[in-house]
Amino acid sequence: MSLPVLGFRALMSVFVAFVVLMLTGTVVPRNADFRETPGGIPVFVVSNGFHTDLVLPAREARTGTDWLARLGQPQWGQAFGASPFVSFGWGNEAFYLESYGGKFPKPGTVARALLPAKTLMHVGFYPAAPTPGEHVVMLRIAPTQYQQLVRYVAESFQPDSAGRWELRNPAGYTAADFFFRARGRYHALRTCNDWTNRGLHEAGIRSALKAPLAASVLYQVRRGVSR
Repeated sequence: MSLPVLGFRALMSVFVAFVVLMLTGTVVPRNADFRETPGGIPVFVVSNGFHTDLVLPAREARTGTDWLARLGQPQWGQAFGASPFVSFGWGNEAFYLESYGGKFPKPGTVARALLPAKTLMHVGFYPAAPTPGEHVVMLRIAPTQYQQLVRYVAESFQPDSAGRWELRNPAGYTAADFFFRARGRYHALRTCNDWTNRGLHEAGIRSALKAPLAASVLYQVRRGVSR
């Protein structure tokens, strides 16, 4: 047997082992003892089938959180001041920017997403609360858990030299969503769904050991609210 064949088989074995490990992580829970807080703060995990976002109250009195103020864009007050919820997602910069107009990114962009690359925070305003369903899970959490989630999201933004969160694009896919520069590098082991999953984990919410897919995130968080 030639060395190239041996090398290919070894590579495929590593790849298969990697996939199995990633998918197995879906069914292994972290914070398995999580319980919702009666009367707690409502938060949502929302998926489009491939990607997940955290959807949080735009203003939350118990924790003094005001996302519109923290985003530092006074001109948005008139348009989004009445929006009750705001979404946050983290992902590959090139993938996001090539998705405008409903387009799918180029094959080269998808392939390069496996390697460390720049990231953006995707922020969108909701005119109403998301409707729970197949791709939307709502849960109620304690103020302390919400504060941890807020801290995690805030630390994902990349500030400019003056400490302000840096707006990358003045418009996103619609007139109600935007892109900011983000911290961290996107790669095969640190995906958009992994970002959501880590945020849930750090806030003490049921999450997956590893969440490469949107379904991985929803599977565990749904189990946490179905008890």
